[in-house]
Amino acid sequence: MSDIVHIKRALISVSDKSGIVDLASALAKRGVEIISTGGTLRKIKEAGVHAISVSTFTGAPEILGGRVKTLHPRIHAGILYRRDNQDDVEQISRSDFRSIDLVVVNLYPFAQTVARSGSSYIEIIENIDIGGPSMLRAAAKNHASVTVVTDPDDYPRLLQQLDKHDCGTDRTFRNECAAKAFALSARYDAAVAGFFRVGKPQASETFPAQLSLTFNRRSSLRYGENPHQQASLYASDSFTGPTLLSAEQLSGKELSYNNYNDLDACLDMLLDFDKPFACVLKHTNPCGAAIGKSLAEAYKKAYESDPLSAYGSIIGLNREVDMNTAELLRETPFVECILAPSFAADALALLKRKKARRILALPAISDGRPSGEITLRFIRGGLLVQTADDRRTDDAELTVVTKRKPAKKEIQDLMFGWKVVKHTKSNAIVLVKDGATVGIGMGQTSRVDSGFMAVKRAGERAAGAVMASDAFFPMPDGIEVATDAGVTAIIQPGGSKGDEQAIEAADKAGAAMVFTGIRHFKH
Repeated sequence: MSDIVHIKRALISVSDKSGIVDLASALAKRGVEIISTGGTLRKIKEAGVHAISVSTFTGAPEILGGRVKTLHPRIHAGILYRRDNQDDVEQISRSDFRSIDLVVVNLYPFAQTVARSGSSYIEIIENIDIGGPSMLRAAAKNHASVTVVTDPDDYPRLLQQLDKHDCGTDRTFRNECAAKAFALSARYDAAVAGFFRVGKPQASETFPAQLSLTFNRRSSLRYGENPHQQASLYASDSFTGPTLLSAEQLSGKELSYNNYNDLDACLDMLLDFDKPFACVLKHTNPCGAAIGKSLAEAYKKAYESDPLSAYGSIIGLNREVDMNTAELLRETPFVECILAPSFAADALALLKRKKARRILALPAISDGRPSGEITLRFIRGGLLVQTADDRRTDDAELTVVTKRKPAKKEIQDLMFGWKVVKHTKSNAIVLVKDGATVGIGMGQTSRVDSGFMAVKRAGERAAGAVMASDAFFPMPDGIEVATDAGVTAIIQPGGSKGDEQAIEAADKAGAAMVFTGIRHFKH
């Protein structure tokens, strides 16, 4: 049997209709007969693409409210018969059955229905797909003769195959698609089984009694954190928030393991800011961050926070990159990656002149941080799960604990610093002036050491700056390091036995200090 299998007839029945009209149109133009069902059929025909219903193909109507439509011998015999088996071919011929060479199927949104607030038991049960898994498993089993596609991201690859092989597919592609089909079926069955074991999570339940996670390998990476380590990138089907896996890489080399890690920290930071904002990151830590009246101003201030550390950095921007910002980025000596919602055409053309620089566009950055996210961290033999650190602090929640109250401008800088320190590895100290970081100390085992680091990086800019600390000061030395350098106001959680001493140190220096009542550890 030839390695290439030509496609004359396709069955299309999808819940996720992303790209399905374009695919159906492309198949029809290649002379492929299309069979379809329900909403998929309506969408295809409304777009002017010729298709016939499953009922027309089988000669049997849909019954039981649509529960039975594709469960028919004409469907499954057309998919399952072995083209190189003479007995199968003769049986098909005697029964006047016709072959189905391509099956494009994805399944009812069962997990999403379970997760949706207000979904009823009956609605959940009706979203258990029967015909879909049966068709995709049949096609995957008979992948020697049938192509099965479950992922809209594979539609372009399918069309490339058809162009390359005279409206056919090769065995390698069919094998890959069959593996995806069985994996989808396995995940789907696991989700259904999980529902029957545990039931629908109650509104009061933050964490389910049983947590099933499935990730699909998206790509292999050149290596891990170090060249001697192997690595791959996996994607989750269930994550709904902004993700790097949805970003479009517009230019540059393939992303590395470390690039993904740094870019994820960059994305997490971008989601917290509404005003024009720029951040410069190294090793998942900010080395510069700023807001401005324009994106160009924000980036200039962020870069000038610590130009030395910015070498080889990841840059994040929360507005479309215009030409003014692109000019500044071009002048930056060495940038690994740039992440932004979008890029103006002229700005992108300028930035792409450096061929190795990775440029990524992710429009979802503009939507901000979704609420109720869950974060995961793998440990040996287990998993740590927590709600995201998405708590926002308003000016009205601040408690002034010193004799002097912070001025309006100081409060603005304090609130900016409080956002930045949340994204800085603990122990974290951030010095801010005029809406920009001027000194950052992070990742030290002693908070006072982080203070020394921040002050050293700020230099003369520490005078008149404000300080944010991700956790309280157990002793006054951290306050003294800052005020001796000229810091005028401090924001911290409070709650230490040493609070009184910290307050006394601030009062002695004439500094203002506010407590937030919450901390922002990031380990």
